[in-house]
Amino acid sequence: MYIILVYDIGEKRVGKVCKFMKRYLARVQNSVFEGELPESRVAAMKAGLELIIEPMEDSVLLYVMRDDYRVDRQRMGTEKLPISQFF
Repeated sequence: MYIILVYDIGEKRVGKVCKFMKRYLARVQNSVFEGELPESRVAAMKAGLELIIEPMEDSVLLYVMRDDYRVDRQRMGTEKLPISQFF
């Protein structure tokens, strides 16, 4: 599945999250990673992120494209700027 991950992380943890994410996906912007991962690696990535982030302060969004027609938006942590529509 194709993953786009974006994050808004506190300054104390941002370097740690960035270094961790480079193990899984390609960095395409300061707070954006993307790439193809099998479901097992996505689960491992999410588990590792949960150990680093502060859920009440940080926000991580996963856009999971399982095929060409369906996109799932998944959130970890706080929703910083809620949106009413997606795609």
